[in-house]
Amino acid sequence: MSLNPSTAAAAAACDPARRPLADRYAAVRERSMALAAPLSPEDQCIQSMPDASPTKWHLAHTSWFFEAVVLQPHAAGYRPFDERFFFLFNSYYESLGPRHPRPQRGLLTRPGLDEVHRYRAHVDAAIAQLIERAGAELWATLQPLMELGLQHEQQHQELILTDILHALSCNPLLPAAQPQAAAPLHLAESVPALGWLELAEGAVEIGHAGADFAFDNETPRHRVWLQPCRIADRLVTCGEYAEFIADGGYRQPGLWLSDGWAQVQAQGWQHPVYWLAPDDPRAPAPHWQVYGLHGVRPLDPAAPVAQLSFYEAAAYAQWAGARLPTEAEWEAASALPGMRQATGHVWQWTRSSYDPYPGFQPWSGAVAEYNGKFMVGQLVLRGGSVATPPGHARATYRNFFPPAARWQFTGLRLARDAAC
Repeated sequence: MSLNPSTAAAAAACDPARRPLADRYAAVRERSMALAAPLSPEDQCIQSMPDASPTKWHLAHTSWFFEAVVLQPHAAGYRPFDERFFFLFNSYYESLGPRHPRPQRGLLTRPGLDEVHRYRAHVDAAIAQLIERAGAELWATLQPLMELGLQHEQQHQELILTDILHALSCNPLLPAAQPQAAAPLHLAESVPALGWLELAEGAVEIGHAGADFAFDNETPRHRVWLQPCRIADRLVTCGEYAEFIADGGYRQPGLWLSDGWAQVQAQGWQHPVYWLAPDDPRAPAPHWQVYGLHGVRPLDPAAPVAQLSFYEAAAYAQWAGARLPTEAEWEAASALPGMRQATGHVWQWTRSSYDPYPGFQPWSGAVAEYNGKFMVGQLVLRGGSVATPPGHARATYRNFFPPAARWQFTGLRLARDAAC
């Protein structure tokens, strides 16, 4: 990967002790641009729903984060690229000022994509200078903020992919977001039988501890009491979910939570959001197809089912005579040698509400708003998906979404009480 002059300068000109972070900054920033590169300027401007954002906005917002959280408070003499961008690209940080309404991000045809690229280059150059010139005391302050900014950008790299996938799914042509990356599809002839991992009754510790990076919502590490249970050693597959559909799963209210059944009725859900039924006029063949980042492809029965809401995951679990695991069960099971597909496939819904851990304390300053204020009305997901950047996931990571969300790479792993 070739680095632009600004990011290359950050990696090359700094003190050797600072070079690892400078190199990491350069690599993360360049990866965002690489993810956007296959998309046209028109692709990068669209917003398909209030919960998603345009690619161009993601590229600008991640630069705004470094500008507002790192440069503006800590780089003496820093001059913003454009003062108006503090309003346009703030996401939800009340302490950092007013912001453009989230549902209207797709109306921001100006600034254009080229100007957003210049904005990124401006921020990169300023960060390179700050890395090179910061004194030892300031550097100690900057390091955790820089790391947070990079982790934040990696979160938005996943959103770049999931948001553009939703946007392009609204196009009847169903274009591929990543056509160059499409590999030949080899459908598996069989799926390994579902196995069960035993979790004994007793206290386990969950949550992050140690010097490595973690978001504040992963802390503090604490004890949780588990009842004896079993957790599946692999994810639920598309083939298994197709059996649920064929058995009338979307027509049986007894399988669904009340709010979930209301969604089925109101939204007309009949299958996962990006599946194309055999009678769908957009399907290129008379059998199930799945729309994904590489376009429309035949459904792979062995692939983990994705793009499920919590409600769909819970209904399938009910149909299968099982349930969803709690996040404590999931984290405890992730340490067992038999746990397969823990990450790199789909985020896995749990039955745990997104609540603060006992003793939770948010970060100080503006980044106190990062996670804590969203701890209501959402469910925890664990693992990591095909869209999660390499190295970004970990066993303690707590992703979270409202239960009706189904545009992310979200699937499920089953659990059962030990007596079942």
